[in-house]
Amino acid sequence: MVKVYSLSTCPWCKKVKKFLDEKSVQYDVVDVDLAQGDEQKQALAEVEKLTGHRAFPVTVIGEIVIRGFKQDELEEALKDEA
Repeated sequence: MVKVYSLSTCPWCKKVKKFLDEKSVQYDVVDVDLAQGDEQKQALAEVEKLTGHRAFPVTVIGEIVIRGFKQDELEEALKDEA
């Protein structure tokens, strides 16, 4: 299971999604800035719980949490997930 917390306008978030698309990885995405009310509060709380920050993107692959666009870490985590 892969989940991406992103902002719709964030260039690094777009890079993560593009990378996953190119690898044909299925993933759930939460565009936190487009969420509203309780949904947005919950997403922000999840990001803070995972990373201790409100920084994006955050990619969760299994038990691995990756902040930012780190292609090497993404590739390694996807290998472990496969």
